[in-house]
Amino acid sequence: MSAIAGIFYIDKKPVERNHLTKMLDILAHRGSDGANIWSEDNVGFIHRMLWTTPESLLESLPLEKNNLVITADARIDNRDELISALELNHLPKEKITDSGLILAAYQTWGEQCPEKLIGDFAFAIWDKQKQQLFCARDHFGIKPLYYHSSDSIFVFASEIKAIFCLSEIPQVINEERIGDYLIGNFDDLAITSYQNIFRLPPASFMTVTSEGININSYWSLDVTKETRFDSNEEYAAKFLEIFTEAVRCRLRSCSNVGSMLSGGLDSSSITCVARKLLPEEQQLPTFSAIFDRIKECDERQYINTVLKKGNYQPHYLNADLRTPLTDINKIFEHEDEAFFAPGFAMMTWGICELARDKGVNIILDGYDGDSTVCHGSGYLHELAKEGYWLRLWQEIRGVAKVYNESAWQGFWNYFYTYTLSRSKPIKLWRKIKGKLRKTFSIQKDLPQSIYSSFNLDFVRRIDLKQREQKLEEIENSSNQTCQAEHYRILTQGIHAFGLEIFDKAAAAFSLELRYPFWDKRLVEFCFSLPPEQKLSQGWSRIIMRRAMENILPSEVQWRTSKMDFTPNLVYGLLNQEKRTLKQLIFHNYQILSNYINTEILQSIYDDQVSSEKSKPDLKDIRFIWRATSLGLWLNFVADNNGNFSTIEQKESLQQIG
Repeated sequence: MSAIAGIFYIDKKPVERNHLTKMLDILAHRGSDGANIWSEDNVGFIHRMLWTTPESLLESLPLEKNNLVITADARIDNRDELISALELNHLPKEKITDSGLILAAYQTWGEQCPEKLIGDFAFAIWDKQKQQLFCARDHFGIKPLYYHSSDSIFVFASEIKAIFCLSEIPQVINEERIGDYLIGNFDDLAITSYQNIFRLPPASFMTVTSEGININSYWSLDVTKETRFDSNEEYAAKFLEIFTEAVRCRLRSCSNVGSMLSGGLDSSSITCVARKLLPEEQQLPTFSAIFDRIKECDERQYINTVLKKGNYQPHYLNADLRTPLTDINKIFEHEDEAFFAPGFAMMTWGICELARDKGVNIILDGYDGDSTVCHGSGYLHELAKEGYWLRLWQEIRGVAKVYNESAWQGFWNYFYTYTLSRSKPIKLWRKIKGKLRKTFSIQKDLPQSIYSSFNLDFVRRIDLKQREQKLEEIENSSNQTCQAEHYRILTQGIHAFGLEIFDKAAAAFSLELRYPFWDKRLVEFCFSLPPEQKLSQGWSRIIMRRAMENILPSEVQWRTSKMDFTPNLVYGLLNQEKRTLKQLIFHNYQILSNYINTEILQSIYDDQVSSEKSKPDLKDIRFIWRATSLGLWLNFVADNNGNFSTIEQKESLQQIG
């Protein structure tokens, strides 16, 4: 974890050192182990160093060499492979820094160099000879890179706030991003919550010259590659080999490494494999969220089965003492945008703070191993589509047995969808029904859900209907085969957005999160697997369960449940934060009313807190949360910067005042 930023005046204006100093200062939290500035004429770089690997102790960035200047936030995992390919074997490996490897890779392969790198990275290289700025970001967007561009200037940084150090760059809210946030659409990998502030998409590189910007993708999943072995044991052994390497290279550190431990399959697998890789005398710190008050969210029965294996140093966060709004202003200060998941403040932010207090600087995180390994539900669609009804019945019967569900009901759903529903009479009835709905709908041009919940002018202004329909089309088309489903899961934009959120949370406490499940080699291997290695006899993620034999406790290895933290969300939001919610929803709602139908919001809130309500509606709870997070963030931006996305928003704030 480090900080990078830079300025390139395309119009040849000299870079002012005080601008670089401001950027360096505002990113101080990202690195306390060194701070440097490099500038020459119309180009300038800054770097904040946080030591996280043994080689980083030797790094001094920005680095100038052979008419090239680099600033980087990077950890390179295929070091041995690169050292050999770049013919650097004559040098001591421990003295070859990761930024040095990147620079050598650029000298050798030019713009193709990111293709050769494995790890987490965001870097910029100024090529003096070409008068060109070259920027690249890792395969999954683990390291963030934001930028602003105009005819006269190009600015980049690890966090948006550093870009705004230049007064010439306006802070204007991006309403399209607000709309996407409210409907849960993060598939636009470039936009941010501010107009004219962009993200370099994952697996992309960018060249910037006086003639303009060119962005290209350097990697994508290979849909033609298929891995085949002769037995389940061979598949499991290969998975374990790649997974172990993914954990091992993320243990490379010059400081204390800890591991998240939720009790689920992902974090437990990382924790147990990491424990096996560490010296026997070294304890592995673990960090777990526990719930004494909301006991239905507590995972200690699974956490303790892992800890019983010994040689761990457990630490606990009492998550039910926190709410989705705990430390909300501190979070907004670091995040620069509204965050989507309410559990972030309750758990992730709190665990980062706890790890910092315990002297741990690096945490292994099991973030979304589900996506990498894949549950394989698309396999059922694939069997039905191809008419393999006997095989489909066998798989559905297995799922029903594992999850205690009705096999006949599940089978009927697939049979109806892929046979009867496609018959001519059913198709004709659907067409007639669709026309009737359109004819008698009060708002013909809007889905009812958007019309009822959001500000109608806002919906039309950004054409939110089209954005939602496009999202639905992508999601509906992704379940036709197991591979199509897996591709959609791995490439959805929520991952890059979430990883950016987590990066800034870790940076707030001067630590780094590392994600073994998002190792390029592991992702490519899992994606290439045949569907029966993802779902078999009712067991999802079967290859991983087999690979973890004698490594995980059997209670975790064959666990089918996944903890639902909704009760803690409901309690924290509707009970502990009732005063804040009522103040925002019923009194200070003017700024929010530019985007949301606040009367509907108030009605939903009243319904959810009603004493007659036996069970909260999860969809409504999520809507309340998104509206709350958005409203508080908009107020935070206005209070701290005085900038507004629209005239209406400014007038609303004046009314509040």
